[in-house]
Amino acid sequence: MSIIDVVKWDAMPGVLAWKYPSDNLSTWTQLIVSTGQEAFLVKEGKVVGPFGPGKHTLDTQNYPVFAKLLNLPFSRSPFTAEVWFIRKSFSLDIKWGTVDPIQLEDPEYRVMMPVRAFGAFGLSVTNSELFLNKLIGTLPAFTEKTLSEHFKGTLVQEVKVQIAKYIRENNTSLLKLAPYTGQIAEAIEARLVERLSEFGVTITHFAVNSISTDETNPAVARLRRALAERAEMEILGFNYQQKRSFDVLQSAASNEGAGNVQSAAIGAGMGMAMGVGMGQGMSGPMQQTVGMMSTNGKTCPNCHAQNTANARFCASCGTDLQAISTPTPAQNKFCTSCGAQNAATARFCCGCGSPL
Repeated sequence: MSIIDVVKWDAMPGVLAWKYPSDNLSTWTQLIVSTGQEAFLVKEGKVVGPFGPGKHTLDTQNYPVFAKLLNLPFSRSPFTAEVWFIRKSFSLDIKWGTVDPIQLEDPEYRVMMPVRAFGAFGLSVTNSELFLNKLIGTLPAFTEKTLSEHFKGTLVQEVKVQIAKYIRENNTSLLKLAPYTGQIAEAIEARLVERLSEFGVTITHFAVNSISTDETNPAVARLRRALAERAEMEILGFNYQQKRSFDVLQSAASNEGAGNVQSAAIGAGMGMAMGVGMGQGMSGPMQQTVGMMSTNGKTCPNCHAQNTANARFCASCGTDLQAISTPTPAQNKFCTSCGAQNAATARFCCGCGSPL
């Protein structure tokens, strides 16, 4: 193998460290280091350097440590040593992501959700010798992809911890994290800088581009449907209990095979379920009419139907009501549940349907 007289590295994109492919050097070899790089000689586990930007002659007169390390005379003699180049400049836009979903409990809805997060970060080498000793080992090169794979477990762990910490401390749903990705990214970056400092590298410009849930997950799909239904009910102006009551009424009306007994049972059940909501929801002329009938109306002695105060005959059975006088307020009943005023003969409250 020929003796190498010039050693240099034209750095490739995405490569953080690179080993010169030949180790057959001489004491007159010219080592050329470009701006943003540092170089090291490695012989039998011993590291010599760093060599900063510029041209360096591997001469034992200039670097006496060579003579001791390599046992060289003061003449042009071949020797073997690895030459490593380290790129110290920033590497931006290194992609990261959680390949497998992270299972987290939503603090607002109390359901477990699979969460994925994606983003990018920048990286720089702060201690080349430490980086060389800790990470490179026997690899011929160390790329951004190699670094991402090496620290994948550390990164995903910090992402999970910081997202869980944020939603717990701020009681924020996983479905509402989009406006807060910047704050979460700052917390993750601070922890990664601390943990990676022992490897001679630092994280910069750490960004969380998205935090999303797996929409195909059954729990997430059910929650999405429930939130959509709630939004629809709020727009239409009724609550869940009323919606369920309407659904039951619609189902009963469409059941052609149901008999009178079944219809009556459904009607009684719906009366109890809807009494409170419908009674509280009445307003305007209808509520005024009910109040007038309860206070000044006439009760039929035959069928006990409630009629208006000026009624001459019962609207339900036709019984003559002219001999019946309008009851005084003292004869009326007040509901203990909703406070509505009822006729003295009323068995159920006209306001909420509660038994009197």
